[in-house]
Amino acid sequence: MEPDQAFLEYAVKALVDHPEAVETTRTIDPMGVLLTLTVHPEDMGKIIGKSGKTAEALRILLRVVGMKGNARVNLKINEPVGGKREQELKTVDQVVEEL
Repeated sequence: MEPDQAFLEYAVKALVDHPEAVETTRTIDPMGVLLTLTVHPEDMGKIIGKSGKTAEALRILLRVVGMKGNARVNLKINEPVGGKREQELKTVDQVVEEL
């Protein structure tokens, strides 16, 4: 496991109530390194934080870790299945039916 991915897992597992559900994947693309984070649905609020401050802090720290390895590190947080955002989004057909 690369240092940036290990750091992310260590930091996130310390924040959440379900550390066994934390999953990270690391891919390299033209923009640099992309770390994708998946957590238990109940832990999303802890990872995002108030006004997104915790997620922002994780992204800043990952950039610093990436600088040591001369890489640009980006973080994507996956929305869990059945998450709040998924419930808010409606399909075009649902909107048409309401009209």
